Amino acid sequence: MATTDSMTADQLRDSFTGFFADKGHTVVPSASLIPHDPSVMFNVAGMVPFKSYFTGDEQAPYNRAVASQKCARAGGKHNDLDDVGRTKRHLVFFEMLGNFSFGDYFKEKAIPWSWELVTGDPASGGWGFDGDRIWVTVHESDDEAEAIWHESVGVPMDRIQRLGDKDNYWQMGDTGPCGPCSELHIDRGPEFGPDGGPLGDPFGDRFMEFWNLVFMQFNQAKDGTRTPLPRPSIDTGAGLERILALKQGVDSVWETDLMQPLIDVAQSLTGKKYLVGDYEDPNSFGLRVLAEHARSSSMLVNDGVFPSNEARGYVLRRIIRRAVRFAYMLGTESLVMPRLTETAIGVMGNAYPDLVKNQDFITSVITREEESFRQTLKNGLSILDTALEDDPSSLSGSTTFLLHDTYGFPLELTQEIASERDVAVDLDGFNVAMDEQRTRAKAAAKGSVDDASLGRYREIVDQFGVTEFVGYTEESAEARVLAVYETDDGGAEVFLDRTPFYAESGGQIGDTGTIVTETGTAEVLDTTYAIPNLRRHTVRITDGTITSGQSATATIDHERREKIRRNHTGTHLLHHALREVLGEHVKQAGSWVGPDRLRFDFSHYEAVTPEQIAEIERLANAQTLNSQPTRIFETTKDEAESLGAIAFFGDKYGDIVRVLEAGDTIELCGGTHVAATGDIGMVKVVSEASIGSNLRRIEAFTGEGSVALLQRDEALIGDVATLVGAQSDDVVGGVQRKLDEIKSLQAEIKTLRAQLAMGRATELAAIANDGVVVTQVDQLDPGELRDLAIAVRQQPTVQTVVLVGETPSGGVALVAAVPKDAQQPASVLLKDAARAVGGGGGGKGDIATAGGKDPSGIQEALQIAAQAVGQFS
Repeated sequence: MATTDSMTADQLRDSFTGFFADKGHTVVPSASLIPHDPSVMFNVAGMVPFKSYFTGDEQAPYNRAVASQKCARAGGKHNDLDDVGRTKRHLVFFEMLGNFSFGDYFKEKAIPWSWELVTGDPASGGWGFDGDRIWVTVHESDDEAEAIWHESVGVPMDRIQRLGDKDNYWQMGDTGPCGPCSELHIDRGPEFGPDGGPLGDPFGDRFMEFWNLVFMQFNQAKDGTRTPLPRPSIDTGAGLERILALKQGVDSVWETDLMQPLIDVAQSLTGKKYLVGDYEDPNSFGLRVLAEHARSSSMLVNDGVFPSNEARGYVLRRIIRRAVRFAYMLGTESLVMPRLTETAIGVMGNAYPDLVKNQDFITSVITREEESFRQTLKNGLSILDTALEDDPSSLSGSTTFLLHDTYGFPLELTQEIASERDVAVDLDGFNVAMDEQRTRAKAAAKGSVDDASLGRYREIVDQFGVTEFVGYTEESAEARVLAVYETDDGGAEVFLDRTPFYAESGGQIGDTGTIVTETGTAEVLDTTYAIPNLRRHTVRITDGTITSGQSATATIDHERREKIRRNHTGTHLLHHALREVLGEHVKQAGSWVGPDRLRFDFSHYEAVTPEQIAEIERLANAQTLNSQPTRIFETTKDEAESLGAIAFFGDKYGDIVRVLEAGDTIELCGGTHVAATGDIGMVKVVSEASIGSNLRRIEAFTGEGSVALLQRDEALIGDVATLVGAQSDDVVGGVQRKLDEIKSLQAEIKTLRAQLAMGRATELAAIANDGVVVTQVDQLDPGELRDLAIAVRQQPTVQTVVLVGETPSGGVALVAAVPKDAQQPASVLLKDAARAVGGGGGGKGDIATAGGKDPSGIQEALQIAAQAVGQFS
């Protein structure tokens, strides 16, 4: 199975990108694991960062590209997490090698190039696989690919097999670009299974697939019909770890130089021995999990994912906690992730130097997560063991929730443990407990409530009942103080039998104001719910004392309430306008209404355009200019729904609901609102942005806030006008004139630099040795260095030029110029030199450019370039 010429992971990665760079491909650095595509949680394949180029949503900046893309499959519909450690090939984090054509070349080049790289001489950058052991699959309809494999490449027909849509057809979704694909498989030998090729080996144990060539040649419509694309494209994907195992002659990814160092450290930390190839041994399984999860969590944290209870953060938390659980099962109660993380960064650091730069941060994030989980892991496992002893056939929903809520066990972790013991988990009971917790969390409103405080609050309700809220009609009310409790920060909580203060709910913040008794005055800083329907006034005593049983006057801050009213009713108008402009799929996902601004979160699948924002503003302000009275009334929920009322996020609705009619909108809402839409003033949107997959956030001002914003912008325009020497009503023209002036000056500078370059070219030509100039020239940007290289080559005594220098920004620029009739491209002179300065680049003609980040390697780069010139033909 092994090839005669092994490669390290770094060498394999470089051989792939280098091969296709020599074929005119732009080497594109790996994108982040966090995708721009909202349809996936992580970048799950090499083509994901290029998806918009294939769909035509964006114009590709290059016709050909090659990359080694970081990928992760541990969330949503792409999830390999549970298989990690159980098989020879499944990983959460992996790298996908890929070459891409965006309408440039097609099968006629993609197929022969793949064969050239796979079977090529290792001394020339090939992988050296035995072509007689490579099998090929094509789609059952793809005569063209089969012909190229057989007639152009020379693969015998008995090693080409046709498969159907399941195995050899690829599509991006139900609609869009799609096409047949062709896969390369290698015969690992009879010890891995019977002969017969991939068709008879569904698990790929003997005939292992390692490279998939996708031929995107059709566009699929909603009805399933496919029409040819005007510019067919290529998308290939080759698993680096899988190919590395083949190159290094090992049975699985776990024995490669990417994973073996991590397994070695895991053995050292746990004292357990790893048995190569044993997939039944529980210790070896656990060691594989530790190795993989240390690497994947390090890569995720480096790309900006942090442990949390939501989305990507939840996946990361689950990965880390799964690793810690296996470490515990392997008998170690000491921290394991710091050493493993350090090792993972050491293994991956050459390919991704930012890992080394961020090592302390990455390690601290993962270590904190391990520390916090280890504090409760032992107790949680004990509870789980006890519960399974009581009922070995099933695990109750209440126990599963206790493990989740108190001991931080992700549901999937509990399910995995239960599955290992053939025990069913009561998911329905777990979901009921989760729903009850959410209800309690909303009622608490502000943080958690300890048992002692909860008891006091319930005593108030048991003795006096819930708070009577009079704030819809009154801004000041006479009340009786029911209780006063001091807080740890020197303030107090005051409870009244009746109050005009609105308690935070439904996105509207709580009221502030004053509570005055005959012995003291309190400044109300916030109003929240202590428990359902019991309003809590968080106060600072500013004068005297306030005690229970006293009569009090409770007065809200009128000006602040007015601002909140404007913003809250304005939120409803914006909600209606959003649905009118964007569609009825828009639903509220959250809101925040304060005195200074409003924030509204909603479901939507793409950014809102400036034109749409303008129309949303126009519709909302049409309602305020019309200034119709608002109508607020109570009715049954069924009646409200029959009127077309929309439920507003964050409110809990009973049988009797409060309904707001404001302009054209009708919604359920328990907040406070203006008497007429004209009281809102102007509605002005100030920002719109994504806050998650298919979730957007819009922020806006109303009333005085909008006026202040316009005044600020007017002053800003005036300042800009002054700076460019124009009147305010001609500021755009003034800026354009300045830009034209700058453009003219830049052209003049370019001309002067060209003249200077010619002068320097004469000086450099004087140092030519047998028509060759290889030297350092600093403080020129890449474009200037290129111009200089061309000018030097134009000198009669010079044929070949290589210039390397530190740029004004601190990077490194490299340029090579060779005779126009040279047999090799100029990029040959820079390929290895660029690596010496931590960079890369290329070109397929007589001029090549490259860049790097490490100026300390300039002298080495010059030496390498000089050697390359000596071998150049």
